[in-house]
Amino acid sequence: MRDVQVAEHRLEVRLHPPEDPGRPSIVFLHEGLGSARQWREFPARLSALTGCGFLAYSRWGYGGSDARPRPWPADFLEHEAAVVLPAVLDATGLTRPVLFGHSDGGTIALMYAAAFPEGARGVISEAAHVMLEEISIQGIARARDRFLHDDLKDRLRSQHGSHVEDTVLGWTENWLRPASRDWGIRARLRAVRCPVLVIQGRDDDFGTLDQVDAIAEGVSGPAERMVLDHCGHVPHRERQREVLDAAASFIRRLP
Repeated sequence: MRDVQVAEHRLEVRLHPPEDPGRPSIVFLHEGLGSARQWREFPARLSALTGCGFLAYSRWGYGGSDARPRPWPADFLEHEAAVVLPAVLDATGLTRPVLFGHSDGGTIALMYAAAFPEGARGVISEAAHVMLEEISIQGIARARDRFLHDDLKDRLRSQHGSHVEDTVLGWTENWLRPASRDWGIRARLRAVRCPVLVIQGRDDDFGTLDQVDAIAEGVSGPAERMVLDHCGHVPHRERQREVLDAAASFIRRLP
């Protein structure tokens, strides 16, 4: 891990160059309560399979990056895709990476590819959301309740440290605002021209397979779907072998 100063904040990054200088790098974008460390050994394993480099970073307010006081603005995902991610790429010298985003990270990856159609070589969208469903609201509310009344605070403190409350409550409060029920990015997906691999577990308790259909049918570029039976919200951990194989095959076939 090392730090970079991006968009007026210190962010922790994990950066590994490609084995072959001609190969792209894969940028890993974590979930709404995750961090760069949340990916564990997965980036290194996918890098080894593809010869690609990789970058994983903790967004502002997450992991070992600067704390982000709440309340968080309603457009925090838009700002990440339009401002922060491009600045991270500039700071690390990466051009036209493959974006691998999980949950909120998948949404950010799609938003970036829509805003910068030539900016991404391809997108792997894992458990992303492009509209807010009732199942999503219920899952976020459960996460907040577990944090306030159960064991989730202790589990996440090791990841986010002293600012764990601002991280978890900033994120959950944002999505649980009544105004967020109308949130969605489906209209933007037509601007995504790069190849997209859409991955989701059939038992995901934060989104239905309508998300998969909306993404695959909404983008302009070629789209592949991978729906995993007996799998929840974190396919890259729950079904790691299948996800590694599918992601590596997708990346090898990118132009």
